[in-house]
Amino acid sequence: MRVFTILGPSQSGKTTLARALAGLDGVMGKRQETAAVAAMQPFSFMAEDWAAIDIAGGAENLAQAGPALAASDAAVLCVPADPEAAVLAAPYLRKVEEAGIPAFLFVNRIDQATGRVADIIAALQTYSNHSIVLRQVPIREAGQVVGAVDLISERAWKYIEGQPSALIELPPEMQDREQAARVEMLEALADFDDHLLEELIEDKTVLAEEAYEIATRVLQRSDLFPALLGAAEHSNGILRLMKSLRHEVPQVDATRKRLSELGDVVAVGCMADQVKHLGKTVLVRALDGGLGNGNPVGGSTLGGLAAVAAGAEATGGAAKGISAGDVGQAVKSDHLNLGYCYSADGSAALPDWARPRPSTYRRLVMPVHERDETRLSAALERLVEIDPAVRIEQDAISGRALLHLQGPLHLRRILATLETEFGIEAMGEIVPPALCETITRSVEIQHRHRKQSGGAGQFADVVIEISPLPRGSGFQFSDTVKGGAVPKNYIPSVEAGARDALREGHRGHPVVDLAVTLKDGKHHSVDSSDYAFRMAGKNAVREALGQAGLVLLQPIMKVAIHVPSVFTGGLVPVVSGMKGQILGFAAEEGAAGWDVFETLLPLAAQDELCHSLASATRGTAWFETGFDHYEEARRADFEPA
Repeated sequence: MRVFTILGPSQSGKTTLARALAGLDGVMGKRQETAAVAAMQPFSFMAEDWAAIDIAGGAENLAQAGPALAASDAAVLCVPADPEAAVLAAPYLRKVEEAGIPAFLFVNRIDQATGRVADIIAALQTYSNHSIVLRQVPIREAGQVVGAVDLISERAWKYIEGQPSALIELPPEMQDREQAARVEMLEALADFDDHLLEELIEDKTVLAEEAYEIATRVLQRSDLFPALLGAAEHSNGILRLMKSLRHEVPQVDATRKRLSELGDVVAVGCMADQVKHLGKTVLVRALDGGLGNGNPVGGSTLGGLAAVAAGAEATGGAAKGISAGDVGQAVKSDHLNLGYCYSADGSAALPDWARPRPSTYRRLVMPVHERDETRLSAALERLVEIDPAVRIEQDAISGRALLHLQGPLHLRRILATLETEFGIEAMGEIVPPALCETITRSVEIQHRHRKQSGGAGQFADVVIEISPLPRGSGFQFSDTVKGGAVPKNYIPSVEAGARDALREGHRGHPVVDLAVTLKDGKHHSVDSSDYAFRMAGKNAVREALGQAGLVLLQPIMKVAIHVPSVFTGGLVPVVSGMKGQILGFAAEEGAAGWDVFETLLPLAAQDELCHSLASATRGTAWFETGFDHYEEARRADFEPA
């Protein structure tokens, strides 16, 4: 079996294309879907087994493309027939280039194209380091595309609604244009073949067989991207694309070699889901030898494994295992997770290019019903295993589960899965701003902790001074006690009490960037204890904070936005409107047509950036962020009057 991934912008016709390709011979297996984000369609074409992985469009779903591409032999990038929409394909072109996988571009809905196909390719070329080479040119009648000419075979085909195209004579008026386009294609191929270059220089005729052989070799080495034309909805150009896949896409050996840097890989997970009453299911592709029930994979044995293939025997029933290149659905194999490839005795995370973009959309998730609190925690851990774009941590303020996601649609999908597969109603809430405070002046305080309650008493007397430190200095503790006024064994307790007070804060916010100095004190030979000095240190610092001129601080993040250069200028008013400080922008190294736009932005504006960025860049940009410093903030912006 050979596997390819179809990806591209939303509404570009990917699912229609997958169904059209699978329906050419009418032999299809059961379609495997994953939460409306990814689907695998097994089918047969000319007595050979294939599987197409269809990745839903949209920036929030691109995270699913990494594992799918890692398990695929090739990719088909489905793009609209509109030069203005080329930028929407930029993230997908970038992902395919990062993967280093053989790829075809399929310009879909070519019957609706109003401009020149050359303009579409030129617009796409802006975002590709690889040359994009037309393998077909359109035939037009009355300004509408009605067919295409194959530039290698030089055969002309006329589209027929819902049927394979009909072979026709090359229209005389197209001969000059076809010859010019063919020479351009051959010159592009000649960049990777010296013999072909010599033939072109000597003006020799290049046979179709030779051109096909070079085109296949160039594709398999990922030297360039060939572009084909068609309209999947009408079955136009579909057979030509499928034949190109059949003749030019490499076998599974090339895929295994591409992952060989990760070790002796025998399998890779390409899709995963959580199914009610069944548990976690993972679609795995065998890369080396066969897989079957009980085989060692990933350091443990496989549970149930059902083959995914075309025909009536595709899935279900007793699993007999799968051969190299085939795909199987693994159940009762909890050690298998999406985002990993597997040797017999261990696992390795997929390469960096296969991992999701940073999950920068944050939400607290809590159950609607308190009785589901414990179940929610376990369910979220299960979801992380099937969705590498989900990251969970505990919110330091509320103690709730804090999810890092790709965006609001990703959150909606997670909440829907929790309800349908785990029976847990949950909701997402905005993360409260992570504010803190600091002091503006030094204060010295004496505090005596004294308590007598019948038994052993409590006594501790401390004199402390708190003083401000520069931003980012954190907390410093020292002592200048002389003469044993406070025994040395109690000094760490005073420090612990000070830390307690700073962690709780004066108004509920942690206090940072200050020094606490223990200057003097008193103790009692019987009633003093670690606890007494800890309470004295805590209460002394709390009292001092009330007199030290507290100011509110908000975290400022350094944000790097990866954006197609056509949208870079539009980010200036977006960031300025969020009180961000623009640091500058520059062309991104190794990514054609992309810029990195850097800014300092309040953490409180991060969710707004997610929404505004999607709107300002038509869903193409993404960003990574890290803490930079704290900055003074107006209390009125964060605290009720």
